[in-house]
Amino acid sequence: MPSHATSLPSTRPSAPRSRWTALAVLAAASLMTILDGSIVTVALPAIQRDLGFSPAGLSWTVNAYLIAFGGLLLLAGRLGDLIGRKSMFLAGNAVFTVASLLAGAATGPGMLIAARFLQGVGSAMAAAVVLGILVTLFPGTGERAKAIGIFSFTGAAGASIGQVLGGVLTDALSWHWIFLINLPIGLATIGLAIRVLPGERGAGLSAGADVIGAALVTGGLMLGIYTVVKIEEYGWLAAHTLGLGAVSLALLAGFVVRQATAKTPLMPLRIFRSRNVSGANLTQILTLSAMFAFQIIVALYMQKVLGYGALATGLAMLPAAVSIGAVSLFVSARLSTRFGERPVLLAGLVLLLAAMGWLTRVPVNADYVTDLLPVMLLIAGGGLVLPALTALGMSGAKADDAGLVSGLFNTTQQVGMAVGVALLSTLAASRTEQLLDAGRSQAAALTGGYHVAFTVAAALLVAAFAVALLVLRQPRPGATGTDAPLPTPIA
Repeated sequence: MPSHATSLPSTRPSAPRSRWTALAVLAAASLMTILDGSIVTVALPAIQRDLGFSPAGLSWTVNAYLIAFGGLLLLAGRLGDLIGRKSMFLAGNAVFTVASLLAGAATGPGMLIAARFLQGVGSAMAAAVVLGILVTLFPGTGERAKAIGIFSFTGAAGASIGQVLGGVLTDALSWHWIFLINLPIGLATIGLAIRVLPGERGAGLSAGADVIGAALVTGGLMLGIYTVVKIEEYGWLAAHTLGLGAVSLALLAGFVVRQATAKTPLMPLRIFRSRNVSGANLTQILTLSAMFAFQIIVALYMQKVLGYGALATGLAMLPAAVSIGAVSLFVSARLSTRFGERPVLLAGLVLLLAAMGWLTRVPVNADYVTDLLPVMLLIAGGGLVLPALTALGMSGAKADDAGLVSGLFNTTQQVGMAVGVALLSTLAASRTEQLLDAGRSQAAALTGGYHVAFTVAAALLVAAFAVALLVLRQPRPGATGTDAPLPTPIA
């Protein structure tokens, strides 16, 4: 059997301009999926009204997407290595675009939920291989840092633009357009990707077509994410949570055993020998769990305590998107080139910790300029954290594992967000109920609950800083791209 070095030719386009055009295509696809995730939340009341969703059923317009997306990322990443990452990216964007058309045309709850699940499938297929393509396009340290900074900028922009655009489209046209807007973006992305993304043959399904392993990990991840997102409804110690959680852990444990014994494993366990792969993924889970406090709970605080509308909330959070985007686009790459990704990551975590600390003292009658605007500026630390974390995590990926490590990195993003939703929202709700029972006003009780969430988020960021400090290592100078040797294994 030929070595992978021969079966996987270089994926770098010859012309530098082609590489940056390819990056723009990858960023556009990422923007589309991130935009879709945040744009839906603003339109939920209108969707419920028009389609007759029950309150419990309405949550499935979000959960169906999350379960499919988070559950399939790892499998999609490995399949991208086997059949070719460009092919997987194109297929994922095609599925997502068709699903967006179906969602926009939905006439009932069942059709919309099915379309949202299909959107999650398409998003997983495309997103799982994006980082794998990116690191092969930009093997040089300086160029890669700049490319990752630009790519991270689209994440910050997509989340904030979605909140504003969702309100505008829903009010001016209808909720259907929050999905239909994906059609021109998706078609343009596919057309450009065919032309500018580098082709590759992949290793072939025989190099890792572990069907049993795929079933175990996909079932375990989907069930686990479903269990986590339903904790707020059932509680941490409910039979529903404990039972399904145990089944999910059993499936994932079975997957690990399978990977240790299979001849052609879906996820070779050797990738976890890299300190940077293991440490970056753990740091990401902790960081994104904490960042749920900013992304969602700050928005809830503005609307439920301060009385902001949906559009006003999106505009109020716009400085955060601008600050994160500016740092990731113009500052992160320069600092990483000069000082290295690890120090930049640690500095960014300190800024995020300062933002969470500031939020723990936010009052019931907050003034935006003095109480919230400083947080929007400190949150710029995310523009340092995400590019540096991505570069460190992908630095441990060999050429034949780049898609898999990319899928793993995206999977831990979803796990982090799901854990944040379950942990912080449950703790905030529990504290709010306690304060209401003690006779506090609705606004004061909600604020007290949010303070607990912000405090726990700060503790998670402390843990993320500790992992980054103790586990992550700066890649050796001169080691570039997927040709870089794996960092020293964890002792």
